[in-house]
Amino acid sequence: MTAGQGLDRRELLGGIAGLSFAGLQAAPAFAQAGPLNVFAHRVMQTVATGAQGGDITRDWSQKTGAAIQWTTFDTGPLQERLFREASLGETSVDVGFLLNTQAIPRAANLFEPLDDYLKRDPLEDAADIFPGLMEGMKVGGKQLAIPFRHASSGLHYNEELLAEKGFSKPPATIEEMIEIARACTYRRSDGTAVTGLCMPGVTYPNVIDIARAWDGDFITADFKCVADQPAMLNAIKLLRALFESGAFPRNFATLSPEDVNVWMQTGRAAMSLQSMGRNRIYNDPQKSKFPGKIKTVAVPASKTLAGKYEAAPAKVEFWGLVIPRNARRKELSWSFIKAMVAKEATLKAALNGNGPVRASTYADAGFAGTVPYAAEELKVLKVARVPMPAFDEAARAGDLFKEEAEAAVLGLKTPEEAMASLVKRVKPLLPS
Repeated sequence: MTAGQGLDRRELLGGIAGLSFAGLQAAPAFAQAGPLNVFAHRVMQTVATGAQGGDITRDWSQKTGAAIQWTTFDTGPLQERLFREASLGETSVDVGFLLNTQAIPRAANLFEPLDDYLKRDPLEDAADIFPGLMEGMKVGGKQLAIPFRHASSGLHYNEELLAEKGFSKPPATIEEMIEIARACTYRRSDGTAVTGLCMPGVTYPNVIDIARAWDGDFITADFKCVADQPAMLNAIKLLRALFESGAFPRNFATLSPEDVNVWMQTGRAAMSLQSMGRNRIYNDPQKSKFPGKIKTVAVPASKTLAGKYEAAPAKVEFWGLVIPRNARRKELSWSFIKAMVAKEATLKAALNGNGPVRASTYADAGFAGTVPYAAEELKVLKVARVPMPAFDEAARAGDLFKEEAEAAVLGLKTPEEAMASLVKRVKPLLPS
């Protein structure tokens, strides 16, 4: 993950506002109105209609008489097109998937607030949806989206490589992770040069996972830049020290998530910090030299936080379902959103490979049996939070973080100099 590596409901039924999804009796009207137009990333269509868990949209279509027209894009084009459509006088888009980083003030003017829908026609067991995900889709105190898919960070480790250096279990603290990363930077008997820790660069979503080991942040929920505080400084110093000792890739600045996949699959890296869903890729028997041997656990917290967290409050990024304000069939859209995030639908989508947004899914034996890291992911989701709050200049702030963090890790600046400069440069970009 990344989220970039890794979301989307009045007028047609104005006369029957408040009618529940289960009681919809207007199937012919829905059918005549044409298919529900959903703007999504292809992965959302895949997990909603996959074979293993089944098509979670089928029952909804049968009850409403409305087919679903999926229009899919890559992440960037999807968000651009969705915002453009929502800016028109009217749109044919009924439901869209919005990335949490795009839940910015501008979105509050373009997408339908869902609070009234939640009150008069509530979701099934809304408290079962992880609260951090719901909060992450609020703008100005209003609920703009309902979470559908998440990607949570984890620590992946190659148990065979760790065993070769005398480690029989993964690190329990971030301090132990440093120790293992250094010890597992070596050359194997087959000549493979192993690097202790790998991740795709030092962008803020990646580094924040390390800073969270000390409960740190780049930008707080109330828009304070705290990159010069001890937690983030610890993260930058850690990466600098690992880089100096060869335990962090020399070419870290140019590594992509796909590069990290290859490093883990081929044994070039002993550990990586990535979305937990990468576990399947790392263990792919068609591509990995270590199928079944790459395990995934929650990002370990610092020993200084013992008793406060079971795991580090690492990042979670997610997609949510939204209704454009200029959509024509908002009641139909809302009924679709309700169906997509119902308990049974969430479980089926998870079996199709989705990151489930409900705690109850993790208690299901069938799901836990297909996802070996389910218990560890649940630990993270109980405490995880977004890498930083969404705001209009977030992308620019992210670019500045990358620039200063790279300078610090490469030794062009001290961590203190780099982070002090970052705070000074980011402050003018923050909402007042």
